[in-house]
Amino acid sequence: MSAAPLAHIVVEPIDEAQIRAAVDAADCGALVMFHGIVRDHDGGRGVNALDYRAHPDAERFIADCVASESERTGLRLAAVHRIGSLAIGDAALVAAAAAPHRAEAFAAIERLVERIKQEVPIWKRQHFGDGASEWVGL
Repeated sequence: MSAAPLAHIVVEPIDEAQIRAAVDAADCGALVMFHGIVRDHDGGRGVNALDYRAHPDAERFIADCVASESERTGLRLAAVHRIGSLAIGDAALVAAAAAPHRAEAFAAIERLVERIKQEVPIWKRQHFGDGASEWVGL
């Protein structure tokens, strides 16, 4: 396992190849990647775009999630969350887990993504087709 897992908050589009490379290893027979993509609807309403904002310490929180899950599982993990204005189809979160076997990788990625959603102080503002907007996660 690498010394420091990859975990960042970025403004630019997420470099998916960098995330894969951060966890890829010859002893891993499974590499699972999660892509959280901006969709065009929520709660039955059309969504045009999202704005993500983060607390100044958000990168420390995401790094803590990745490091503690990596330590707990012994697996190679990485995660990057994007902030700023995102369009439909953009990746907001990309995370990866590499393990000797697929079951471990799938379980690790699910737990990591749930922790990030629960613990990292990032909020999104949804812009709806009718011109209204709302903050989520405040």
